[in-house]
Amino acid sequence: MSNPKPRVALFHTCLVDLYRPSVGFAAVRLLEQAGCQVEVPANQTCCGQPAFNSGATGLARDLARKLIEAFDGYDYVVGPSGSCVSLLKLHYPQLLEDDAAWHGRALDLAGRSHELLSFLDDVMNFRPTARLPGIATYHDSCSGLRELGIKHQPRRLLAGVDALEQVEMDEAETCCGFGGTFCVKYPDISARMASQKVANIHASGADIVLGGDLGCLLNISGRLTRLGSPVRVFHAAEVLAGMADDLAIGEGRSD
Repeated sequence: MSNPKPRVALFHTCLVDLYRPSVGFAAVRLLEQAGCQVEVPANQTCCGQPAFNSGATGLARDLARKLIEAFDGYDYVVGPSGSCVSLLKLHYPQLLEDDAAWHGRALDLAGRSHELLSFLDDVMNFRPTARLPGIATYHDSCSGLRELGIKHQPRRLLAGVDALEQVEMDEAETCCGFGGTFCVKYPDISARMASQKVANIHASGADIVLGGDLGCLLNISGRLTRLGSPVRVFHAAEVLAGMADDLAIGEGRSD
């Protein structure tokens, strides 16, 4: 008898793999709860976003081919990052449009690739059973919002978390200043943008800030920590999976 569960490859992304593996574990837990058969291909690598954004298109194409091969044959490819998934969905076909064989494979991967929160809400109609007392505000990352249209999906999912109150901060859709290599090239501007984001978080009255892209969350957490803020920072997947009790990307520590 065939397995009725969709076969899903988890695209764990570099930042999750290196800095916050708990986001990957949370993603696996959520996908399994949603009824998926989850695998984590060992041969996956960087999607090539830093190279692509820096104009190193040759390297970006090489990495695109590697990732296309790694994710071949799965029903879906799901990642907890709008910025990385947007590269697979929108930019791989452009990168490989002059190579007929690889362009077709890139289009195939693009059609199977989804950001985690939108996949859970839009495709699997999943609703969580987690609990986390607190007041949370959500930061909309630039790529997820503007390239993939992710706005209401995380908020709908988080509405199902028991004891969690959601409040909207001012300028929730405004960039936090991370922007991949932007924060390295323009650190002063980035720090000012992060400070404004932190001010909006504090003004909302939230004691928790959530998001769907780890790069943004690390940037926001770093600024909160430098300012000695007690606000906790989580990837939304950690909260939805019921893993937030013992985790926080930032808790206002100065150590």
